[in-house]
Amino acid sequence: MDIKISNINKLDWSGSALALSFFADDNLSLTEELNQLDQKLGNTISELIAETEFTGKEGVSAIARVGGDSAIKKIIIIGLGKPEDVNLDTFRQAGGNIARIAKQGKVAKLGVAINCDNYEDEILAQVISEGIILASHQDNRFKSEPEESKINLDTVELLGLFASESAITKAQNIASGVILARELVNSPANDINPVTMAEMVQNLASEHNLELTILEQADCEKLGMGAFLGVAKASDLPPKFIHLVYKPQGTAKRKLAIVGKGLTFDSGGLNLKVSGSGIETMKMDMGGAAATFGAAKAIALLKPEVEVHFISAVTENMISGKAMHPGDILTASNGKTIEVNNTDAEGRLTLADALVYADKLGADAMVDLATLTGACIVALGNDIAGLWTTEDKLANELKIAAEAGGEKFWQMPMESKYFEQMKSPIADMKNTGTRAGGSITAALFLQQFVKDTPWAHLDIAGPVWTDKPNAVNNEGGTGFAVRTLVNWVINN
Repeated sequence: MDIKISNINKLDWSGSALALSFFADDNLSLTEELNQLDQKLGNTISELIAETEFTGKEGVSAIARVGGDSAIKKIIIIGLGKPEDVNLDTFRQAGGNIARIAKQGKVAKLGVAINCDNYEDEILAQVISEGIILASHQDNRFKSEPEESKINLDTVELLGLFASESAITKAQNIASGVILARELVNSPANDINPVTMAEMVQNLASEHNLELTILEQADCEKLGMGAFLGVAKASDLPPKFIHLVYKPQGTAKRKLAIVGKGLTFDSGGLNLKVSGSGIETMKMDMGGAAATFGAAKAIALLKPEVEVHFISAVTENMISGKAMHPGDILTASNGKTIEVNNTDAEGRLTLADALVYADKLGADAMVDLATLTGACIVALGNDIAGLWTTEDKLANELKIAAEAGGEKFWQMPMESKYFEQMKSPIADMKNTGTRAGGSITAALFLQQFVKDTPWAHLDIAGPVWTDKPNAVNNEGGTGFAVRTLVNWVINN
């Protein structure tokens, strides 16, 4: 699919379908320019608005064929909602909705006329393009006979935007990272496991000239990564500790680290998850690592003047005679001891050693992200991720990055007294507390493994997967947090 900026006026444009946007208004009326276009198209626009009772409500769309021998074959209308409620993601979602209705309408050449005085044309072109690309992505890798349309959306022209082609290139680069993360999360555990994940990252490093270090089990043992290796013991597949590095050609303005939870499958261990508890979806438990490496791909393409370290301790949490037991005591690489009172709280154990490792890199800031707790979903639902940090500057950076990316985070409290419930009589701490405040105690646990670096924890358990597709997401992996991470890196 070719997306490009066009300086052709919508009155003169020709193609399979022209998409027009409208802000919400109970008494919707056409501008002078749209009136001219409407008359040229035999009143198709006004009739479509009237017949569908279209008022510009956000996300509502309609399509109609233009009669006669018109140079425009179809008209698509899309609602943006009330002007006071519009944000950047409104236009990303609008791009996605237009792409979907264009596909259904078998549109080959699409013109998109969306304007808003509140945003620069450059950023509008970028987010509209992101929406179109992400909505058009279909993950058919595991289908023997994927459905193929005889007419595909080949060309998209953005009309009326004074933007550069670099805006579209940026959208394509970011979307490629989101799509990589989606496909990693969608991949079953017999396709993506610690070994194949490491191979994927090796290919990524080779393709984009990134530095790569993969620590094998013996290397992790030398570094004393007892928490990570405790989780990995039961698997027949070897653990892989992955450290990928992007460095700019010139002097780096900043050094950052991103740490993603990399459980390629989580059975729960001896605290086995039962059917109906979500075990059948636990291929997605590496959603943090997926977002980390998706962001790595996008950043390698965008080439910011920032050094970024992408880290994941990758393993499975399985069951065997070698499995860690409830009650075992593990020693992390910073020397702290952990009494395991629940083998299904394994992600924080792998993150513990990953955070200790990242903390020693001398980064200006680091972020970890993980599908860590069901408690976060209970607190914030499926669409909002949790954010924990004691660093106000870092929190603000991430919130701004998330808003630009159209991804929702809510800052949660680091209630230090809650850590009391995780104290162990025989070790430094337990790996879980009581059920109440479970996402907070998980963050407090992770905090024990960060010493010097400004740090934030993102619990993305809800938004990393969806059963209810929207304009830009199909069912399954969403690629959540990639856009936030990329914005955080390139804008700070």
